[in-house]
Amino acid sequence: MTDVKDSDKPSFEESLERLEEIAAQLDSGGMSLDESLEMFEEAMELVRFATDMLHEAEGRVEELIELNEDTLGRIEMELDGP
Repeated sequence: MTDVKDSDKPSFEESLERLEEIAAQLDSGGMSLDESLEMFEEAMELVRFATDMLHEAEGRVEELIELNEDTLGRIEMELDGP
């Protein structure tokens, strides 16, 4: 099994590219069961990694939206005046 270490973590895009490569290799056949299982394990690790990246990005987007809403609310209050 291929370990994705912190220093060796691919980007989200690289993960997707590798997943596509693995899917194509698995679809083409011609590999032993052991090779197929190893590829599948790598794919599952990449899926977990990519999913974690998506959740992290989603959290950051939500924080930015909340910050933006708070800022817009204060600006509207200042524009409306006392």
